Amino acid sequence: MSTTDRLRVAVVGVGIGRSHVRSFEAVADRFELLALCDIDAGRGKPVAEEHHIPRFVTDLSELLRMDDLDVIDICTPPHLHFEQIQQVLASGKHAICEKPLVSSLREIDELKRVEASSGRRLMPIFQYRFGHGMQKLKLLLERGIAGKAYLATVETAWRRRPEYYAVPWRGKWATERGGALLGHAIHNHDLLCYVLGAPTRLWAHTTTRVNAIEVEDCAAIAMEMADGSVASSGVTLGSAEEITRHRFSFSGLVAESNTRPYTNSGDPWTFVGDSPEIDEKIVATLAQFKPLPEHYAGQFHRFYDAIRSGAELPVTLADARLSMELITGMYYSSETGEAVTFPIRADHPRYNSWIPVGK
Repeated sequence: MSTTDRLRVAVVGVGIGRSHVRSFEAVADRFELLALCDIDAGRGKPVAEEHHIPRFVTDLSELLRMDDLDVIDICTPPHLHFEQIQQVLASGKHAICEKPLVSSLREIDELKRVEASSGRRLMPIFQYRFGHGMQKLKLLLERGIAGKAYLATVETAWRRRPEYYAVPWRGKWATERGGALLGHAIHNHDLLCYVLGAPTRLWAHTTTRVNAIEVEDCAAIAMEMADGSVASSGVTLGSAEEITRHRFSFSGLVAESNTRPYTNSGDPWTFVGDSPEIDEKIVATLAQFKPLPEHYAGQFHRFYDAIRSGAELPVTLADARLSMELITGMYYSSETGEAVTFPIRADHPRYNSWIPVGK
């Protein structure tokens, strides 16, 4: 691939943005990292120098005026995303944005209209989809080997101590927009829906037990999925041993992830067939698996192909909307004690904001 074929990209925000920078470097045959932006020059400029990024600025507006940029990747605090995405698209550039994409279903529906009128494309971040273990399960599903889904369980058992919340925007409804469900388990719930599709009904209970914060840090969720299977999710930020686990029970096999807290979608996953014959099919199918880059690099790799070919993005606004529906439903169910049915439309009481009343 010629260097002239690369997409020219800028990253905004050097918190999680540092992981994005490293991941763009991992697919440098497809992307040229031209600029980095952070409001704190003392924090951001050394990152630009370390990674040999030629331009550093402290204001997004400077990036918007750069005619030689193709993509701006937004890694700022959540309450800034809605406005910044619109600014990027209006400047004639493609946008990538970290989770949570925006702060309400109303905002994501508005972004769908903004994207369509801009002629540019917006990709939400859900990088865990592209771990090799998860991609192997998707291959088994595509080949019809897994069979009918019965039960899925998701565990997000992480540890966050008071110093984590010393960052001023964390732990507050006004700026973080939510707690463990939004900022931590959101990827794990996305993986659940990536495998099984959307739920039709959900019940959730949230509580704050670990840290003195405004938002929740523990939760239990029960779901009925559209295919008739059931799922449960347990979330805590008070686990002395951090793990993430996905376990899917199908008629043909059981798939179980590793338990690494932040990379559990990668290898190894365990696949156990319901018969020796199915085990043979699993082995034969996985022998045909062709690995692509994983996680952020894997999503960026696929983003490049979609931009160049005009194909569907590897993560779409519809995917992000489903994630926002889950968040909205979880908070509303916990607030009211009622089960929530899906999809959630514009007439729902929390369409304009999932933040509970009085928060």
